[in-house]
Amino acid sequence: MADHPLPPPRILTHPSSTAPQLITQGAEGLLYRTSYLQPSLPAALKYRPSKPYRHPILDARLTRQRILAEARILAKCRREGVVVPSVYCVDEAAGWLLMEWIEGLPVRVVVNKWLGSKSEEQVLTAEANGRLVDLLKRVGAAVGRLHAAGVVHGDLTTSNMMLRPAPPAVEPQQHGDESLQREDTDGSIVIIDFGLASQGTHEEDRAVDLYVLERAFLSTHPRTEKLFSQVLEGYKTTFKAATQVLRKLEDVRMRGRKRSMLG
Repeated sequence: MADHPLPPPRILTHPSSTAPQLITQGAEGLLYRTSYLQPSLPAALKYRPSKPYRHPILDARLTRQRILAEARILAKCRREGVVVPSVYCVDEAAGWLLMEWIEGLPVRVVVNKWLGSKSEEQVLTAEANGRLVDLLKRVGAAVGRLHAAGVVHGDLTTSNMMLRPAPPAVEPQQHGDESLQREDTDGSIVIIDFGLASQGTHEEDRAVDLYVLERAFLSTHPRTEKLFSQVLEGYKTTFKAATQVLRKLEDVRMRGRKRSMLG
């Protein structure tokens, strides 16, 4: 506990909790791994500490609003069948949200492991085996379900998506690709970190969501420019209004290019 940069919330000092582990610290909050009700049930606690540079009354109001907004959006996603962490409990006054802990690896890690040291030509040749393509289509399908539920994430990246492993097969098959076996890409895509999410049904907002994902994807995963289309293919399978959103995405891309040219 002494190594934590900020004092943890009191909930983490409760005797029923396992020793908390600080996983990451962002601009708005900290994420701890702890437990819920019993030590055998891991949980993730997102904590928004007070900001000393803000007026105390304003700070408390903003913290309550953002914690409640995130909890409500997660609950809405669950009702609509979007795979996101379950909410266990929330204390908006204390600034924390306790959620299901998602086992697995970020999609970012899985994709980069697959890419390894492959050249762009090797990436496109290896595409034929379908492993990475299938994963990227599942990423797009997850985003499609999110948008169909009327939620815009606001910070879509492959770091904010977890690949939760599928249950092990009775007789796991062996494959020739030593860099990434099929079981490494099996599982469900779980979207996480809804701190910037909002409820929205405008095509523009959804297109910007996809544009943010595209820019993050291309910067995080080199040599994959021609593979992002597979994400959009998956998106179309789960969102009926995808055609209009993808048309709007072209407009958003054009504006982004113009901004880049103007500096």
